[in-house]
Amino acid sequence: MSAAYDEALAPLGINIAQFALLRIVARRERASLSDLGRAAELDRSTIGRNVRVLERMELMRTMRGDDDRREAVVALTDQGHALLAAAMPVWEECQHTVETRFGDDGIARMRQMLGAV
Repeated sequence: MSAAYDEALAPLGINIAQFALLRIVARRERASLSDLGRAAELDRSTIGRNVRVLERMELMRTMRGDDDRREAVVALTDQGHALLAAAMPVWEECQHTVETRFGDDGIARMRQMLGAV
């Protein structure tokens, strides 16, 4: 399933995992790596590696936390916000295609199976 989203997002230079992280950070404006890991349901080291890739792409930047200077906090760059804005309609179109292909019952069964995992 992720291959369909990866293929749709490829012309923008990102994959579905990167899109998801960009979206999570955008919703929070700033997020610590720990918070980002919880939101994405990934361990902190995986999040750290993915954030470094997005930093090299100049889509995210890392800074120190306001309350705890030891905590790394990430935010989107202007370029990250622009890419996310361009990616949203692509993701929405792909999402619509998937929902149409599987139908309401298929989507409900998939959500049920994923919830059981």
